[in-house]
Amino acid sequence: MALEDLTLLSRHERIRLGLLLAALVALAVWASLKFFEPGPPTHIVLASGPEFGIYHRYAVRYQELLAREGVKVEERMTSGAAENLQLLLDPKSKVDVAFMQGGVATFPAADNLVMLASLYYEPLWVFYRGEEPLNRLNQLVGKRVAIGARGSGTLALVAPLLKANGVGVDSSKLLTLGGEDALRALKAGEIDVALYVGGTETPVIQQALRDPTIKLMSKTRAEAYVRRFPYISALTLPAGTVDLALNIPDQDVSMIGTKAMLAAREDLHPALINLLLDAARVLHGQQGYFEAAGEFPGTAPVDLPVSAYADQHKRFGPSILYRYLPFWVAALLERMIIVIVPLLVILVPTLNYLPQILRWRVRSRIFRWYGELALLERDVATHKGSPPIERWERDLDRIETAVRGIRTPPKFASEAYTLREHIDVVRRAVAARANTASASTPGT
Repeated sequence: MALEDLTLLSRHERIRLGLLLAALVALAVWASLKFFEPGPPTHIVLASGPEFGIYHRYAVRYQELLAREGVKVEERMTSGAAENLQLLLDPKSKVDVAFMQGGVATFPAADNLVMLASLYYEPLWVFYRGEEPLNRLNQLVGKRVAIGARGSGTLALVAPLLKANGVGVDSSKLLTLGGEDALRALKAGEIDVALYVGGTETPVIQQALRDPTIKLMSKTRAEAYVRRFPYISALTLPAGTVDLALNIPDQDVSMIGTKAMLAAREDLHPALINLLLDAARVLHGQQGYFEAAGEFPGTAPVDLPVSAYADQHKRFGPSILYRYLPFWVAALLERMIIVIVPLLVILVPTLNYLPQILRWRVRSRIFRWYGELALLERDVATHKGSPPIERWERDLDRIETAVRGIRTPPKFASEAYTLREHIDVVRRAVAARANTASASTPGT
């Protein structure tokens, strides 16, 4: 049935049909908006680390890369990963993304945080002075040890490791020093050991590695830590890796470490997750001192749960929209698709069935009178006693008048014509009953 057949419906029927279609459209729009993602923000806050650290250096690079896509990254410098965790846990901090490391998060407090990607290995550097060679953390008992500044990832990571080795405030002098302060104290002989967790390119670590008076611990029980702490990795720094000319280090060093991560709240916009992962691939995808080329960014769990969007991006890459279109154009089209697809799911089947609905409505008018005429025909054929000729004729007149008023398209003309023929048949049957009744009446 063509759409012009809508004119065959009465005004009330057209209104009801219009209301039905409007309700279906409203339902589709509501369902879309229910799960509709707002547009990605143009401004995010990234918690990094102290100015001397590598987190700050990477934050500057993320600012540069995301600025190309129209997203401003505001850096919030902090004391390190532990403070970053607290900022992420506090919605009032306005921090959206932060550098983190394995072993810092505690649960269930961090249940609403996710890892977007692991970025690189962060070894535990144990620098010391003295003639006695150190190769186990339990040898730090009785020594003066800088364990990192308050709020730093170093302090958060080493605390359980030292505890497992029997190193505590009752057996050693543990000082919350970190960065250049700890290195100066170590050089001056004010402390015996300085602990750092960070990438090899961290300036203070490079300074310590190149100081001939400072030694780097090579741990003999690295694999034991991997078995005890799931976020720990066993690492090896081969001789000469840092400086071939000066042969730094002068021998292979067995180390332990964790992984640096990009972390966020679980409600971070998916489009921003895609953008951050693309930037991470540029910044962290190369071979490093401990990393193989292409090993990072990764989505293998460290300790935080992995974002489902990040895992999907890692496995399948960006969607075709983000692959070939500018970021904001792709984001806009993606939002439009979220609304349009449900509308099509509702409207296309509805429009396909609309001709059948209209056909049923037109036929129902004809079939309604077919049903009433059939009952009248049965009454005429089976009535006993004096026939109510006048009532039958009134009913026939009423049916015939109604049938003449039915507007039908040409394709239904035959059905309407057959109905009128059927009315004539019943009318002849009524006339026959009237003649029979007159013939049987005395005096006629």
